[in-house]
Amino acid sequence: MRPVIRLQELSLLTQSHGEAFEARIASVAAPLGAKRLGARYVEVPPGKKAWPYHAHHGNDELFVILGGAGRLRFGGEEYAVSQGDVVVCRAGGVETAHQLLAEGGEPLRYLAVSSMLEPDVLEYPDSGKVAIFVGSAPGGDKAERRFELNVMKDSAVDYWEGEK
Repeated sequence: MRPVIRLQELSLLTQSHGEAFEARIASVAAPLGAKRLGARYVEVPPGKKAWPYHAHHGNDELFVILGGAGRLRFGGEEYAVSQGDVVVCRAGGVETAHQLLAEGGEPLRYLAVSSMLEPDVLEYPDSGKVAIFVGSAPGGDKAERRFELNVMKDSAVDYWEGEK
């Protein structure tokens, strides 16, 4: 297997949701055989976000900004990012929640790198959701996922609820 991939040769898939979310993405690490390291190439059009504001409890993420400019939301603060910046979002709770928004006249282009540990629990502070992924980490092969659950955080029940 060839250990080199050229970004300009990637086949990009577009994902979008509503007016706020759009990105062109391609897996980088998995096609080269990586099992415990995830990496995606991401292009986000100006004014759009790729994913909701979220925090991983199990995975660290690193973003290498390759082009364009944007804004990083991180733990309640905002930071300008542009070509040459490296962003580290450690695993944690809402204090490490993060999201990149493309700004300016060109797409925000970056590599998103993740530790790919599973299971992982994600929190979404803007919407109040919690997600659980088992069998394949977020960004991993969905066909390998044995369990996935998205619920509203306030719908939690007591540990003993329904037990007899």
